[in-house]
Amino acid sequence: MMINNTVTSQENLLMIGGNDPDHFNWEEVWYPVHYIEDLDKKKPTSFTLLEKNIVIWWDKNKGQWSVFDDQCPHRLAPLSEGRINESGCLECPYHGWAFSGQGNCEIIPQQKPEGTAEKSPRASVKIYPVKVAQGLLFVYAGKPENADQTPLPLVDVFEENSDEWVCLNTFRDLPYDALTLMENVLDSSHIPYTHHKSVGNRANVAPVDLEVVESGKWGFKGVWEEGPRKGTLGRQETTFFAPAMMYHDLTSKQFGRTLTVVYATPLSKGKCRLFARFLFNFSSPIPKFFIKFTPRWYSHLGQNGVLEDDQIFLHYQERYLEEKGGSPNVSKAFYLPTKADLFVFQLHSWINQYQGQLFPEQSLSPAFSSETLLDRYHSHTKHCSSCRAALKNLQRIKTGVAIATSVIWSLIVILLLTFDAPSLWGMIGLSVTVPLGVIIWFALSRLEKQFYQGREIPPRNLPNK
Repeated sequence: MMINNTVTSQENLLMIGGNDPDHFNWEEVWYPVHYIEDLDKKKPTSFTLLEKNIVIWWDKNKGQWSVFDDQCPHRLAPLSEGRINESGCLECPYHGWAFSGQGNCEIIPQQKPEGTAEKSPRASVKIYPVKVAQGLLFVYAGKPENADQTPLPLVDVFEENSDEWVCLNTFRDLPYDALTLMENVLDSSHIPYTHHKSVGNRANVAPVDLEVVESGKWGFKGVWEEGPRKGTLGRQETTFFAPAMMYHDLTSKQFGRTLTVVYATPLSKGKCRLFARFLFNFSSPIPKFFIKFTPRWYSHLGQNGVLEDDQIFLHYQERYLEEKGGSPNVSKAFYLPTKADLFVFQLHSWINQYQGQLFPEQSLSPAFSSETLLDRYHSHTKHCSSCRAALKNLQRIKTGVAIATSVIWSLIVILLLTFDAPSLWGMIGLSVTVPLGVIIWFALSRLEKQFYQGREIPPRNLPNK
C-alpha cells in the first residue's frame, strides 16, 4: 500500500488515535520502524512495536515489504530467526513452514502430499499494514481496516518539494519512553545548557516566550516569535502531531529554511526508537555541497554524541516523575514558572485530556548503568547499514596497518643485519615505521570505540581550555 497521506486536514487528524474524541488509542497510528536504506532485502529483520514482536521482510514476489507477527503459528518460533527461501517465502527456522507476503502458509514439509493443513486459518500469520514514504517504512499497529483512513505523519513541504531539500537522517534506540523524548525535543530552551559545546552555547541563553496557537486531539501548534540564539535566527514554529512526532520549522536569512523532525516510535515501557531528520533548504549552494559529501556514518557519530548529552539524566528524570505520580500529577511534580516550558505543559495537558498515557498499567524498570545507557553498538551501529559497513572496513584497515607495520619493520631489520654497515636510511626507517604504525593503529582504535560506546563526560562538563 503506497498511499501518500499527509497530516494536513482537521478531518483526517481526528482519525489519528481512533474515533473516540476523548481517548487516544496508541495502536491506531502509523509508526516509522526503519529507514529503507538500513533494511536488508535478503534476510528478515526483527523489531518491537508497542511491545509486540514483529518481523520485517522483503516479499520479492510482490515487490514490497511485509510485516508479520514474529511467531510461527506452528510452535511459536520467531520467524525473524528464519530465512527468505528460494521461492521468496518467509521460512520458519524450526520446521520449515513457509509463508507468503499475505501471511498465508504455503508449505508444511512434514505433511503428506494430499494434506491441506496449510489452508487452515490457524496456519496463517497475522500481518500488519505497511507503507513506504519519505524513505521510511511505516507500520500500522491497530485495526487493519482503519489503516487507510489514518494519515501518515509526514512533513508536507518535504513531500511536495523533496528535490529542494538536503536531508540528514539518524536513528537510535533510547532508554526512555516516547513521551519523554517528545517532552525533551519540544523544549528548545534546554539546548544552550544541555548541549553546550556540542550544538549549543550557554552564551545564547535568553528568555523564551512561547505561544500555543492551535490544539486538539491531533496535537498542537506553537510559535516562538523571537526564535533561537537571541533572535538572530528568526521565528520558529513548532508542531506536535500526536502521539509521537514533532518538528521545528525555522527560516533565517543566513541559512535559509531548516526543519528538525523527530519521531518517537514506542518499543516498550521505558524504550523508544528515535528517528531524527534534519532538513535544509539553504540560501547558498555551498553548505549543500559539503553536507551531501559527508559520509552518513560520520554524521551518525556526531549525532549520537548529541543524543548522549541528555541520555543519562532523561533516563532518571522519567523515573522520578513516575515516583511523583506521572503526567496526571505533573503540575505538582514539575515547577514551570516561565513560558519556556509552555510546550512541555501543553504536551502533558494533551496526555491527561485524551488519556494518552503510554503503558499506564506498567512500571519502569530499575535504572540502567551508565555503561548501558551510553551503549552505541546495540542501540544504533548493528541496525545501521552505513555504520556497520564503516566499522567492518575500519577493522580491516586496523588489521592491515598492524600486518604492514610488522612486515616492514621485519624487512628493515633483515636488511640491516644483512650488511656490515647499517645504512642511514635503514636506521631512519626502523625508527619511524613502528612509532608511525602504532600511532595510526591507536587513532583507528579510538575511532572504532565510537561505534561501540559514547563518551563518559558530556562536552558541557569538560573544563574550559
